[in-house]
Amino acid sequence: MSRSRGFIICAGLALAVALFFWSSDDGAAQQKGDVAAGNVKYQQLCASCHGASGKGDGPAAKALNPKPRNHTDANYMKTISDEYIAKITKLGGVAVGKSPLMPPWGGVLSDADVQNLVAFMRSLAK
Repeated sequence: MSRSRGFIICAGLALAVALFFWSSDDGAAQQKGDVAAGNVKYQQLCASCHGASGKGDGPAAKALNPKPRNHTDANYMKTISDEYIAKITKLGGVAVGKSPLMPPWGGVLSDADVQNLVAFMRSLAK
């Protein structure tokens, strides 16, 4: 193997390792949220439809069609991204082709609140 080819391979490996650690740290930072704080907001804003434990069985759910999503359904929850959860939370169901009965909460929630809600919803599906 030529010296320049060996250098390129080593440089490529070093770059791949650096990108892995850089993107892993960045991704972890984006996914962090305070589960307890998310629970507080969930109980305030989401539980009336989705239920206190996230099963889609809140007191208002009886009158809704379609029924609210069950956030404890791990099989479903692992198919959606944190970004999707944040989008539907901020912009409402219409923004993602879901029920217009799911209200947009972006006007009353900070980005940190949304991140906390995502963390809490993820904790329900474990």
